[in-house]
Amino acid sequence: MTATGVRADARIVARADGRGGTALPVLDSDGPLALRRTRSSGTEAKVMVVGAMSGPLGGDRFTLTARVEEGARLHVGSAAATLALPGQTKGEARYDVRLDVADGAELNWLPEQLISARGSDLHVTTRAELGAAARLVLREEQVLGRSGEDPGRLTSRLTVRVAGRTVLDQELSYGPGAPGGWDGPAVLAGHRAVGQLVVVRPEFADRPVGARMVGECAALIPLAGPAVLVSAVAPDALRLRRVLDGALAGLG
Repeated sequence: MTATGVRADARIVARADGRGGTALPVLDSDGPLALRRTRSSGTEAKVMVVGAMSGPLGGDRFTLTARVEEGARLHVGSAAATLALPGQTKGEARYDVRLDVADGAELNWLPEQLISARGSDLHVTTRAELGAAARLVLREEQVLGRSGEDPGRLTSRLTVRVAGRTVLDQELSYGPGAPGGWDGPAVLAGHRAVGQLVVVRPEFADRPVGARMVGECAALIPLAGPAVLVSAVAPDALRLRRVLDGALAGLG
């Protein structure tokens, strides 16, 4: 910890073990980002992110990097929701996620929700770089405020690139200081849970998925590449998860 907040840099590297499974030669935890390997499922290695302390708080800087090498399969989840809180240090907190998935590799990035508590100020960036034949399932869920609470300031940027080509680059901003209309009828319409699901599969290049509604407040949108985006809003985290899980199941 420093006078300007906590710095944490955690890393995961997944590599094919030559026996049909996936090894984790690098599993480096740091500060509040504790990484734990859990029981594998078939050829897939599983890692759980366990929060070792509260945060991110104002002034904190967290970085989580995962690289999945050719032939490896990795599933990353989290033990609990991430709670963004105000801290004694003024200024925004940052949480940067960097994902690198090689040709012939697969990553399922499925953390629990991010909750933006009143008074917090968090900027999240997630950047995924994929090879042309890589596979990805990436879920992001944000809950704006705890029960009966106004949200803090939350900015989230999500970028996905396949074979060096950008297929998605979007930024969302909510809470005090966000551009006007973020809680209006054209954006959240009174809802307080918002989520994105990105699915990248090489077969989408030959068999594109058509745009469609996947719920009352959710839509599946084909991207300019072998990928689709599901965007959804819901009254609460539970109903948001049901919508995103249903959309993923519908893709097979």
